[in-house]
Amino acid sequence: MAPSNPIALINADRISKSFGIKPLLESVSLGVHEGQRIGVVGLNGGGKTTLLEILGGITEPDDGRVSRASDMRIATVTQRGELPAGATVAEVVVGGPEVAVHEWAGDPRIRGILNGIGIAGLLDARVDELSGGQRRRVGLAAALVSDADLLLLDEPTNHLDVEGVQWLADHLVSRRSALVVVTHDRWFLDTVATRTWEVHSGRVDDYEGGYNDWVFARAERSRLADAAEERRRNLARKELAWLRRGPPARTSKPRYRIEAAERLIADVPPPRDTVTLSAFAKRRLGRVVIELEDARIATPAKDVLLDDLTWRLAPGERIGLVGVNGSGKTTLLRALAGEIDVAPGHRIEGTTVKIGWLRQELDDLDPDQRLLEAVEEVATRIMVGDKEMSAGQLAERLGFTPARQRTPVGDLSGGERRRLQMTRVLMAEPNVLLLDEPTNDLDIDTLQQLEDLLDSWAGTMVVISHDRYLIERICDSTWALFGDGKLTNLPGGIEQYLQRRRELASAPTPRKASSPARDEPDVAKAPSLSAAEHREARKTMNRLERQIEQLSSREERLHAELISAATDPEKLISLNTELKEVTEAKDLAEFEWLEIAERME
Repeated sequence: MAPSNPIALINADRISKSFGIKPLLESVSLGVHEGQRIGVVGLNGGGKTTLLEILGGITEPDDGRVSRASDMRIATVTQRGELPAGATVAEVVVGGPEVAVHEWAGDPRIRGILNGIGIAGLLDARVDELSGGQRRRVGLAAALVSDADLLLLDEPTNHLDVEGVQWLADHLVSRRSALVVVTHDRWFLDTVATRTWEVHSGRVDDYEGGYNDWVFARAERSRLADAAEERRRNLARKELAWLRRGPPARTSKPRYRIEAAERLIADVPPPRDTVTLSAFAKRRLGRVVIELEDARIATPAKDVLLDDLTWRLAPGERIGLVGVNGSGKTTLLRALAGEIDVAPGHRIEGTTVKIGWLRQELDDLDPDQRLLEAVEEVATRIMVGDKEMSAGQLAERLGFTPARQRTPVGDLSGGERRRLQMTRVLMAEPNVLLLDEPTNDLDIDTLQQLEDLLDSWAGTMVVISHDRYLIERICDSTWALFGDGKLTNLPGGIEQYLQRRRELASAPTPRKASSPARDEPDVAKAPSLSAAEHREARKTMNRLERQIEQLSSREERLHAELISAATDPEKLISLNTELKEVTEAKDLAEFEWLEIAERME
């Protein structure tokens, strides 16, 4: 909770910053006060990170002034992942070698941070030996352990699993520190932020509240801008008509009217760098998509992650896959793609299947190759709906301007390369999508458009993501890896996953995956559905939902017809009989739907 009379921690007065000829911030004034939690959103490359680094004193503005409260402690976590060379994780997080273990090991706050971020088992490791994701988590833990007055965090949810994102949100809300966080995670933004800054077109717009409040406020701003644009066009048409009346050689028109008209016509804001993803043509899927039979899935070090797994993906099935880091989600995706052996079991792939796979690793493209050439490597033309489009036209619709299409791949930002990678996957017109953390490095505008595409996409899809908004919107079912050698269906979705994780964490001794006869009898009183049974139940529920919707529409029409037939007794009797039949059929369908839903729980 913010103090009643909050102290100003940072004030930025008319700051500007450009890179080359591109202005990122133009005469921006803003402030951060004690107790505020501010989320920063905007397009990739729009200046979010630059703003954060200016506030933290890492980067100086070209113009303007930044003042900070005296004796204020700031902890900044950027995406650079810079840590002291040769240091251990413990030295980075809790202090140098002179700090004894007993000085911090008994502190429940520090232990909670180490466990919450997932680095408690890495304390003796040297930071030089860590992966990029582990280094980011170490830097984040160091910032959280510090007693800072202000936290500046750049994409802190990257490289955290769903459980880690939940923990971080709870931790930040409970802290007294002020917070400025750049994030693309909509659930995290909505949970943590009390204000939202949108960085765009060199400006920073300030909104009250989190993600949902920002969406509503931005929609209202867009509506007002549309109305202003319509008035501007009407004025422009009148001015142009006035300028064009009379002989061409006539020069007696007041100069101020001509200049005003020219300014009015020229004052058209550039289009927002939004991404419009159209529905790509789908290739037909047969009855068999991808099936794993009695599969054993192991790491390269031969550690078994899943054993005796039978999993059949159905046409049009949409699956969200969750689990802690290291539980084998990506390895399972590789098994579905046919990249790793599943012996002694086997993998079956339908003859019409065409897989599109978005990996976490960026494509290894020639850095000197231009963006358009990288797209044309996959296809030069594509059918979008009923229209044929060239690679250049499609790239432009995906947010890459004609000028940007000539940019070498090596000069693209991380977010742009991720968008290029997704474009190349979709350009191949797959009918099975395997997406590994598709939201990493994408801005919120791109995520919204991506969701619109995937929400109506007709193929089979398996998505690994820590983004709860994405999973809950585009997936029909959620499956989890708990590290027990099994793949578990979760009818309750992400909330059920987090509840199960809490139950497992509080259990005195974990169950062993090698003891199928003692398969957690205390967790679920009723046997869970198999993958095939769950799939059939989901199909039946979808059919019943369509039936209920049709019956509801028919019921509304009959009510309207009853009102119109008020003076016709015979027609009233006929309509009333039909309405009774429709109501009974609807009640029966709803009862059947509820029965199936209870079985799935």
